[in-house]
Parts: sequence; C-alpha cells; structure tokens
Amino acid sequence: MGEKKSDSAKQPSQQAIGAYPEGTDEEVQFRRLMPGSQLRPLAQELNALIQRENPYVYGMLSALGRRLYFPKGILAQSAEAKEKAYRCDATIGIARQEGHAMGLESVMKYFAGVSADDVLPYAPALGRPDLRQKWREGLLRKNPSLQGKSFSLPIVTSGVTHALSLAADLFVDPGDVVLVPDKFWENYELLFGVRYQAQLVLYPFFDQAGGFSVEGLRRALASQADKAKIILIFNFPNNPTGYSITHREAQQIEEVLAEAAEGGKSLLALTDDAYFGLFYQEEVYKESLFARLAGLHQRLLAVKVDGPTKEEFVWGFRVGMLSFSAWAAQNEMALYGALEKKVAGAIRSAISNCSHPAQTILAKALADQTTHAQRLAKQQILQARARRVCQVLQNPKFARYWDPYPFNSGYFMCLRLKDLDAEAYRQHLLLEHGIGVIADGPSDIRFAFSGLDEEQIEGVFETMAQAAQELLDKKASSC
Repeated sequence: MGEKKSDSAKQPSQQAIGAYPEGTDEEVQFRRLMPGSQLRPLAQELNALIQRENPYVYGMLSALGRRLYFPKGILAQSAEAKEKAYRCDATIGIARQEGHAMGLESVMKYFAGVSADDVLPYAPALGRPDLRQKWREGLLRKNPSLQGKSFSLPIVTSGVTHALSLAADLFVDPGDVVLVPDKFWENYELLFGVRYQAQLVLYPFFDQAGGFSVEGLRRALASQADKAKIILIFNFPNNPTGYSITHREAQQIEEVLAEAAEGGKSLLALTDDAYFGLFYQEEVYKESLFARLAGLHQRLLAVKVDGPTKEEFVWGFRVGMLSFSAWAAQNEMALYGALEKKVAGAIRSAISNCSHPAQTILAKALADQTTHAQRLAKQQILQARARRVCQVLQNPKFARYWDPYPFNSGYFMCLRLKDLDAEAYRQHLLLEHGIGVIADGPSDIRFAFSGLDEEQIEGVFETMAQAAQELLDKKASSC
C-alpha cells in the first residue's frame, strides 16, 4: 500500500496574493499584441481628423508620424484624476505625505521659495500649462505679425534639439529632401541625415552682395521638381554665421514659398529660432519668419522651434518649445490638438516628460516684471561685443589672413581663411596660443564672441593674426 497523503497535501498550495495559477508550460497561454507597424485605433482617429482638416498636412506625416498617438493610459488617466479625484488620487507613481509631494530636505533646500509640489512631481507630457501660455503670449508680443493669425499653444520640449527631433518624428521619412543653406548647424546633418536618413540638399547661404541668397533658395526648390513634399530649415540668427535676414529678404522668402506651394509643392517650413531676439542692426527683420509663414497657404505647414535656452540665458535648463501653424478646413484648434497628441505620444515613448523644476522656475521668471529689463541688459552687452568685433576687424592688416562673413545678430561670426586649412589653424591656435575656435569645413572658422568680455576681443584677434602668420611662414619655409 502507498503512503497515506497528509491533509495538507490534498489542499491546493497557498499562493501569494495576485499570483498567477500554477500550470504546465503547455497550459500557459501566450498573447501577442498588435504588430508595431499596424495603426492603433487612436492613431487612426487622429489621422482621420488631420486628413479632414488638411489633407496636405496629413500627406506630410512620416510613417512614424501616422502611427503616433497619445495612449489613454497612466498619464491620461492621471491627468483626469488630477482634476476630478477630490477624495484621493491613486493614479500616478509618486510618493505623497500629508497631501503633498514627498521630498528630501537636502534637495528642497536648494529651491527656496518653491513648493515641493512645483518641482518634484512629473510635469504634464506637453508641459506646464502656465509656461505654455506665457510663452505664447511672449510670441505675440515679440512677433506683432502673428496678431490675428492661427498657431498652436507651444509644446514644452527638452531643449531646441529635442523640438527638432519631435518635428522629425512626425514628418521626416528616409529619403525625404531637407533643404538647408550651406552655412548650417552641424547637428542638422546628425539629426535629419543620420538619425532620420533624410537627404540634405544644400544651397548657397550668401549671395554675391553678402545677403541671404533668396535666388539660391528659389533654385533649390526648383531642383526638386519630382518631390511632392519638401522640408526647409530656416535658422535666424544663423549658427554659425550670426547673420539674420533683412525685412526685404523676409518678404522675398515668403514670396518664394508661396509660389512653390501654389505650384503644387507640400512644404514643411521649420524655423529654428534658437537665438531669437539677439538682433544688433536696424535693417534686420526682428520677427520670426514663422510670423510671415503662419497661415500662408494650405499646402504649407509652418513649425516654430525656439525656447528660453538662449533667449532667457538658461542653457542647461534644457527647455525648448514647439509650435505649429496651418490652414484647416473647419477648425485649426482641432488640427493642432491632433498634432499635439502625436507629439505627446512621441514624448511619452521617449522621455515621458520634461524637467519640472526648470519649467517651474521659467514660468515664475516670465511672470516677473523685472525679467524683461534684465534680458535687455544682457542683450545690450552682447550687442556691444558684436560691434567691437566689427570695429576690430576693420583693421586692414587682418585682410591678409581672412575675410569676415557678414553678421548682425546672435552669438557667432565666421571668418573665411586665406591660404590656411581651418583644422590645422584651429589646432595651432589651441595648442600654441590657448585660444579655442571651431573649424567649420576646410576654410571657415566660427568665433563665438558671446563668450568673451568686450575688452578681450581686440587682443584675441591680434593673437589669431599672429598664429595665422606663423602657419603661413611655416608653409613658405617648407616649399
């Protein structure tokens, strides 16, 4: 006879609360989610709305852009609970104590005058509403041409580069053409070319007169006759040259794009306004090109990328802004709302949300009545440096070594070297004279006058000329 089984053996084994029932491998049921390439219902709803309001904007969406949506998951449900859960909110994964965010004194002592609830919890996916509204009000104040035009509430991003990346998420597919002048921020190539596999097509930044090459832009657009969609990047004040367009050039760019859109091109015009407001000459167009392009044509989607990084001198805060303007058949706000949800999905799937402490501090600073005067004082310091650079470079003795490119704004100016390799010159300046500059291509040097006090400028250029002569002498002696 077999052994008598104990009573406990006859009972099912006690399981932890919430544990799955025991079973063999054969009994375990596997469930596959929808393939990632397949559109989810929420994405389909957004796509249908965008297509209804503007089929050209819908046609510009990338494959990823069409798939993106904001899930009705934790963040959406938590946002709803924040408004309506008057008894308790058990939705979001933060710790609370006596109804407030739980924090450490060793952390909070660095946020004097700011509550834990304003810095420690997660920020909304699209950013703090008060900061978004303040930034929109600022756009209207700084760009009078936007008055009466339709554009979205700016979305908070983790810096300007993140805003550019989000725009690319929505609208850039491999092989898409991106038109950009030949004086461009190198990160455009890494971002649009390498990460998103677009084809960057360069056209001359300057014309023979030393202004922006509107004709180069026109010809670049005409060269893409086989492309239904074209992406254009406009960056003023320009990095690396420090050049901003004039009033006439702004009008001409508007006319060229309107002509291309009327001719059947779908245009995504992206204005990178990272250095906006730092204008130093009267003839400069002191608004964003976005203000002219907003609502220009049903085939044109204007996208504005900017933020407080340079405008408010808070580089390490990593806060940027992303805004849209487009024509809509029935309701622009519905169109913007659909685009916002796609951006929110892109943010949620990559970084979840942006820095709450930085947003809180900025929202308070923008509401401070003294901020404008402080900002203006800093801009005047930079303007004085730019003017000093212009004065110093007028010395004819420098003409042997370089020609300065035109500049009238921003942080930078560029030199075109004569008979010198830019990288060799950069290395010589750095190793022999302790001066750091950026080599940009075979013959150009970018010089950030923003980082020098005014009284340093003349001496630095004198040393740069000395270094250039040293290399020229070395080159002559080796011949």
